[in-house]
Amino acid sequence: MQNLWLKIKIWTKIVIFSLVMIFLLIFVFNNSNKPASIWVWFGEEEVQTTVLKLIVSMLLVGVLGTLLVRMAFGTLRQIRELRERNASTQMHKDVADIKAKAAMLQTKPTGETPGAGGI
Repeated sequence: MQNLWLKIKIWTKIVIFSLVMIFLLIFVFNNSNKPASIWVWFGEEEVQTTVLKLIVSMLLVGVLGTLLVRMAFGTLRQIRELRERNASTQMHKDVADIKAKAAMLQTKPTGETPGAGGI
C-alpha cells in the first residue's frame, strides 16, 4: 500500500512538471515573434522589440532592482551598527578618563577638620 502512494506521488509530480513545461513552450512559441514597443525616456522614440525579449528583460531588471534594494538596506544597517560601535567606544574612553582622573585626586584625611581646631 505504501508503495502505491509513493508511485501516485511520483506520477503526480511528473504530470504537473510536464504540464508546466508544455505551457512554457507554448508561451515562448506564441510570444517569440509578437512585436512590442516600449517607451524608455523623454524625447526618445519607442524601442521596438518582441514580447518575449521584453518579459525576459523586465525579469532581469526586477532581479537587479531587488539586489540593489537589499544592498541599500544592508548598507544602512552597517552604518547604524558602526555609529553604535563608535558611541560605545567613546563611552568606554570617557569612563576610563573619569576613572583615571578620580585616581589622581587626593583624599582628605578623616581625622581633623581644618577650620574647627582652636576656636
